[in-house]
Amino acid sequence: MMYSTRLRVINLFLLYTIVLFILVKPTTSLYFYLEGTEQKCFLEELPRDTLVVGTYKAEEWSDTQQQYIENPQLGIQITVEELPLLHRIINQKGASRGRFTFTAAESGDHAICLSTNSSGWFSNSQIKLHLDMVIGETTSEEENDKEHFSDLAQRVRDLNHRIADIRREQGYQREREAEFRDQSELTNSRVVYWTIAQLVVLGFTCLWQLQHLKGFFEAKKLV
Repeated sequence: MMYSTRLRVINLFLLYTIVLFILVKPTTSLYFYLEGTEQKCFLEELPRDTLVVGTYKAEEWSDTQQQYIENPQLGIQITVEELPLLHRIINQKGASRGRFTFTAAESGDHAICLSTNSSGWFSNSQIKLHLDMVIGETTSEEENDKEHFSDLAQRVRDLNHRIADIRREQGYQREREAEFRDQSELTNSRVVYWTIAQLVVLGFTCLWQLQHLKGFFEAKKLV
């Protein structure tokens, strides 16, 4: 009886752990520095139909206050492109603090680039840019509908969305695995063909050398 109760407690703990892991959305949080009109880009590998929500805050260095402060006159240029086709999804100009969203139309790498609207090619302004991204966020319509559901029902919906995100990720990984397998098989077949071709050339070379040596020895009357 005690063993059964202990096993039941362990199973419940594992279940809660799995549910908590699924409900937690993958996030990316970082900050970096920009000099003048410099543009910074980074890559994010996304499965198809994945919604990405990003929030940013730009701070400019103040020589008088000797710290980074928000400048209302500062603007941020945001572009998102699908690679390698360079299909532009977002080309957005915003304030020093804002938000952007996009949905991956195709699976693969996406280039997310940010720059400032500092005037002049030789501007020496120093910008500290904070960026937070949530991958697999729910849509705005779903956010508005949250107030119509109980807390338990909303948790179930979030769980279903996370499961759908995991399924999309698994499907994308299977596609990548199939592409890698096809490429490996193609490479192996080419290696086999090249080896056979080398053997054929080597065989013809040996036959030619034997015929040449036979004729040489017959000419010298050694045979």
